[in-house]
Amino acid sequence: MTQSSTTGSETPYLREIIAERQAKAEALRAQGVEPYPPRTARTHDIAAGRRMFEDHEARTPDSDGPVVTLAGRITALRNMGRIAFVDIEDDSAAIQILASERALGDAWSLLDAFDLGDFIEASGPLIRSRRGEISVQAERLAMLTKSLRPPPEKYHGLQDIETRYRQRYLDLIANHDAKEVLRRRSEVISAMRRFMDARGFLEVETPVLQTEAGGAAARPFLTHLNALDEPRQLRIALELHLKRLIVGGFDKVYEIGRLFRNEGIGNRWNPEFTMMESYEAYTDYHGVAEMVEQSLAYISAEVAGSTRVPWADGEIDFTPPFRRVTMVDAVQEHVGVDFRDYPTVEAMEDLLREQGIGIPPNAGWGKLFDELVSERVEPNLRQPTFLLDYPLAISPLAKRTEYDETLVERFELFVAGWELANAYTELNDPVDQRARFEEQLRLKSEGDEEAEQMDEDFLVALEHGMPPTGGLGMGMDRLAMLLTNSQSIRDVILFPQMRKLSD
Repeated sequence: MTQSSTTGSETPYLREIIAERQAKAEALRAQGVEPYPPRTARTHDIAAGRRMFEDHEARTPDSDGPVVTLAGRITALRNMGRIAFVDIEDDSAAIQILASERALGDAWSLLDAFDLGDFIEASGPLIRSRRGEISVQAERLAMLTKSLRPPPEKYHGLQDIETRYRQRYLDLIANHDAKEVLRRRSEVISAMRRFMDARGFLEVETPVLQTEAGGAAARPFLTHLNALDEPRQLRIALELHLKRLIVGGFDKVYEIGRLFRNEGIGNRWNPEFTMMESYEAYTDYHGVAEMVEQSLAYISAEVAGSTRVPWADGEIDFTPPFRRVTMVDAVQEHVGVDFRDYPTVEAMEDLLREQGIGIPPNAGWGKLFDELVSERVEPNLRQPTFLLDYPLAISPLAKRTEYDETLVERFELFVAGWELANAYTELNDPVDQRARFEEQLRLKSEGDEEAEQMDEDFLVALEHGMPPTGGLGMGMDRLAMLLTNSQSIRDVILFPQMRKLSD
């Protein structure tokens, strides 16, 4: 017998189950039955088979349905001696198989090899059982995959959070709700793509490996490109390459891509996440805001069936227009000060102390201001709210406002108390952009690991001319959280980052 696939960390009981199941696989081989055949004779998925029977039943209710071959994973198995009831499911639906010794003959013994979690196929007419359940009256059974490990207990579902995230396949097997959340996440991505395509945007792809990972205030992951013997960084934003395309003559571009930031892990943060970024020539952040409103109304209606979606103990209303408030007014409302009266690091530190907010080490003015807003303003923005006109110090890629040179034309959209989208009227003055990059380099030299990096090639691109442009970044994971009422980002990412198990 082949050695069982086990590890030393498993219980004796589990090792015994694995050994028993592997013995069944070997017994099938001894009888000339391959427990892992390369293909199936399936004629329909289960949902299609059920629909076909219902159509047949509506036309000719007193006759058996069509003969089909259906396949799926065993979720329940009740062997009564000469008759057995086997429930199987695939990704589309579930169905019952009625198996009898009389109908199967010598093949009846195959049921002895069946266990929960195995994949099988069954051929025969579709019927209604005495209890009214659509079923396959099996005339042939076949093993498709012998499962060596038992599935999670289906009745209660998989409860252990650590196992759910670390072994997501078990979560999908056991928890129907978790599977539907992750399916809806894919629908969110598809709906966003349909919306952008319909507005005439061109979907593009930009490099993941970059010489200078810019476009955001974040710490990158570092790697090495062996072919060129050069260091590389995983991208932290899509922005700078997409704006190069605006320079090159594309007026509307977008990308839905994976980003990597070497930062914290929490209910709203994962070191790798999905962002939609778009850039449109000849518009500004007001035009982008209108597009964001329309996109969220469209996507929520497509995915959740309404612009009003459940969230925690209430709901979020994505019906346009969204509330708009300037950063100056928001801080005045929730802190009681005009932040422009605190222009130095020392003054902002004093304000944080007055507010009882901890001061991060080696923080510049921008980081301190961000702490103030995160603690005192953002938690109050439950319904969709555009927070407009940010300080220049924390927005090195946005154009200044016309009414105050210390502020820029930038908004962030907040929903449920946290950021969902970020947008600028893009800075297209290459001289001003270089000066801001140089200021970011100064901050980095003083210990700010999240300061922007200098990107000479991007500056050269700007020197060739970029038209007035509105840019947007929207977090697709957080949007999926909102549209599925999920309180943790790990619930909407198929494989979230986890600490490596010790050997």
